[in-house]
Order: sequence, then structure tokens, then C-alpha cells
Amino acid sequence: MTISSNNRATVGFGCPVGVDPHHFVVDLPVGRTAPVVIAEAYGIKAGLNGLPEVAERCYLPRATWSMISEEVKREFNERLRSKKMATSRWTTGVNKIERLLGKELLVLAWAVEGAFPDTVPNAIRNWIGLRPEERWWLYTVTAAATGGPEHSEIGWRKALRFALTENPLAEVTNISPVKRSRLLGGHEPVAQNSLFDTIQEEPSPFLVVEGQPVLVKESAE
Repeated sequence: MTISSNNRATVGFGCPVGVDPHHFVVDLPVGRTAPVVIAEAYGIKAGLNGLPEVAERCYLPRATWSMISEEVKREFNERLRSKKMATSRWTTGVNKIERLLGKELLVLAWAVEGAFPDTVPNAIRNWIGLRPEERWWLYTVTAAATGGPEHSEIGWRKALRFALTENPLAEVTNISPVKRSRLLGGHEPVAQNSLFDTIQEEPSPFLVVEGQPVLVKESAE
């Protein structure tokens, strides 16, 4: 457990120390051949609307994880520093991640889980080019129907891989909101609350972007 400069107690990458919070877990095995398991732990939400206690989301090949882990760590630590929260690093075993950061990680992990190695750097660039709320939206629509490890070649999971590994979105932050929306399939990312039923979530420090609150409700995947 770490106490950040804003007096927020966290563990891992921003995961709050509280009463069983909703968070994500990256399990890094001791060996170099077993896959990295990324799971969503619903915590106190387990049982609501049929939610499981833990839902495994992705089995990522260790070699692929090694290609993305440093960039993800850098991105997350920059975000944590911006909120005056303690930074972290990947360690063997269980790594806890704040729920919104965990959703962002899965967008990248799902995009590269079956990708050719030479396309992974492009996926990383495109993922970095997306706004946090765009990553949350992509997670929500993907997890709603294809959120399990067995869904890697189905629907949104396959589309996500093509979108991030093949599309030239690296400069997406420099284009207009209308064009950004078109690149993401014609949808406005922050409008996801009209797509799914919602359940109450604990506040997240990452729901304030550039000084303004992001109006995104959590979906019951």
C-alpha cells in the first residue's frame, strides 16, 4: 500500500485501498512461457445484475506482453502523477489496476492478443493517440458481447485489432472531434450511457480530464 501526495491510499497502478473496490488484475507468471492473465475483479459489485466475482478477460502471450508493458507503465504513471498519485511498476504475480486504467489496458491487450508482432508498435501508437474516454467507450462496446478470453476472433474483438494495428490513427489527437468520431465507427465515445443499462460505481480520479468531468456511466457488462 502507498499513500499518495493527495492522501489517497492505493496499491499497484492507482487501485484504491478500500472495501473491495472494482478493479482489474494483471497476473504475471513466474515462467517466461505461460500467458499473462488479465481479469476484472468486481469486488463489492459481485452478484449485482448477475456479475461474477472475477471475470477473466484476456490471455496475452508473454512475448506480446513484453512488447507493450513498458509503454503501458509509462502512460499509466504519467496519468497517476497528474493526479498526484503514487506510481508503480509491473512485478511477478498479481498487479492491481484502477478500474478505468484497467479498461484502457484491455483495449490495447485485446488489439494485440492475436496480432503479428510487427504490427504491435502501430497498435501502441494508436492506443496512445486515443483519449481516455475513447478507450473507455471501446472497452464497453467490446466487453458487452465479446469480453471473454475465448472471444479473440469474434466481432468487436477482431474489429479492435484491425482498428489499432492497421488504421493510421497515430495523429488522431490532432484532428477534429467529428473526424475522431468517424474513425471510431461514427459514435461519440462519451455517449455510451445511452447504449447500456448502468450501475453505480465508486468515483474515479480519472473521470476528470483536463480539469473537466467526463460524463460517462459504467455499463453492466
